[in-house]
Amino acid sequence: MPDRIEQLLQNRTLPDKELKQLIETDAYDCALFARADEVRRQYYGTDVYIRGLIEFTSFCRNDCYYCGIRRSNRKARRYRLTKEEILRCCREGYALGFRTFVLQGGEDGCDTDDRMCGIVRAIRETFPDCAITLSLGERSYESYRRLFEAGADRYLLRHETANEAHYRRLHPAELSAGRRKQCLWDLKEIGYQVGAGFMVGSPFQTTENLIEDLRFLQELKPAMIGIGPFIPHKDTPFADFAGGSLKQTLRMVAILRLMFPYALIPATTALGTIHPRGRELGLQAGANVVMPNLSPANVRGKYELYNNKIYTGEESAQGLERLKKKAAAAGYRIVTARGDVFGYKKTDVCNGHL
Repeated sequence: MPDRIEQLLQNRTLPDKELKQLIETDAYDCALFARADEVRRQYYGTDVYIRGLIEFTSFCRNDCYYCGIRRSNRKARRYRLTKEEILRCCREGYALGFRTFVLQGGEDGCDTDDRMCGIVRAIRETFPDCAITLSLGERSYESYRRLFEAGADRYLLRHETANEAHYRRLHPAELSAGRRKQCLWDLKEIGYQVGAGFMVGSPFQTTENLIEDLRFLQELKPAMIGIGPFIPHKDTPFADFAGGSLKQTLRMVAILRLMFPYALIPATTALGTIHPRGRELGLQAGANVVMPNLSPANVRGKYELYNNKIYTGEESAQGLERLKKKAAAAGYRIVTARGDVFGYKKTDVCNGHL
């Protein structure tokens, strides 16, 4: 086994030069994936946790250059679920065995603190044994605090890229990497289990950018890390850019598993979009979470962040049994537990033990 993979396994880090070699070549992939799978089995066995994803609004005030629901896209199909529609999704998911609900949407100006706190409280009161994860973008410290006090447990906010110059090439001037990172620190301070992450193969990205992402994550120590390949959307400024590759995304998943053995790492919808077995391959490279879609069938196709996003079949909650069979064929077992981070305690994060 290459020395650098063993060093990464033992030390959970590598010098930049050796990380660069690992990221840029497929020569080590077999050993890398095998080691990553060993580590995820050491911490989580063959368990794969399911998250019930509810994409509840496709309105967004932001104008990120890569995103299909950016505010400037006049072709985007907009919708907004009511509180009762969201609760109906939760009820259907609960009956199927889901014990974590993920509320994800664009940064919708109608999602005031009062509205979102009311929704979170209703879910918490109706499903007290479930975890509530929010993915609502950038908000104020006070907003995050109110949502946490209303009953939210986790917050997903992908930092997208840790490099300020690269961030500016992907976003309009009013957005900044510094502000994005500060939101993540705020969320940790409040007490959320925090998820960060980045795109692989995004426009203008370099290997050095990816290494900077890894270094930021080492500093942040998130409970969850979500990455996926960049996939262009036909109605954005990046429509003609090449997408991220399956191999490099799997490679980054495996590196993340070795660097963050405790982390919850999804096999993302984007992986399943670029390859028919993308999510199963993600699991075999160290991922341990999948997020079937609980959104109403009539809106799933409207939350189109990128081209050809899958939203039927195994991606829908109704295809859960098929998803279980696919996971089993890959050597894993879908479980319905909340799936908290292995050994996760806020004090551990604060003391640097995670």
